[in-house]
Amino acid sequence: MTARRSGRVHRFRSARRIPAALTALVVLGVAGLFLYDLAAVRAGRPGMSWRRDLADGLATHTPADLGVQLIAGAAALAGAVLLLLALAPGLRGILPMRPPDGPYGPDGPDTAARVRAGLGRKDAAQILRDRAMEVSGVRSVRVKVRRSHVGVRATSHFRELDDVRADLDAVLAVGIEELGLAHPPQPRVRVRR
Repeated sequence: MTARRSGRVHRFRSARRIPAALTALVVLGVAGLFLYDLAAVRAGRPGMSWRRDLADGLATHTPADLGVQLIAGAAALAGAVLLLLALAPGLRGILPMRPPDGPYGPDGPDTAARVRAGLGRKDAAQILRDRAMEVSGVRSVRVKVRRSHVGVRATSHFRELDDVRADLDAVLAVGIEELGLAHPPQPRVRVRR
């Protein structure tokens, strides 16, 4: 379902090609090895020695053995890591933007619904920092953009701190609105001498 039709804009997800490719290569290699051994046994040749050793080891070792528990723990940990990679959205550095206004995009209906745009957190912080530096009395500014808030630390050198804070609040509110983010973060402003 597209963002326009559902009314919600979702975060960008990472493709995670490297973990998927490595997992696919490992599974393909193990499956190919077992398939080759199975075909060799069906053709009348003896099975590979590692498969016979594995079958003997599985027959003699129980789940209570330390080696079996370590191997099972490593396999469970690898599975948990792969599951975490599959479920975590990734690309946390990109903030989703609102879809374009209007029912139609440039190429007809439903084009506007398929358009997705994002803005990097560092880029948004730089834009808001430039805006904040335009406020009279601000000497330096540090801006950090998070998902739900924008942390602004400003240093003032000749105006009253309350006046500078009020001007920064107004400028940042306009700047955040002009960024066009789907979920505008709330500004948290701190001003000091």
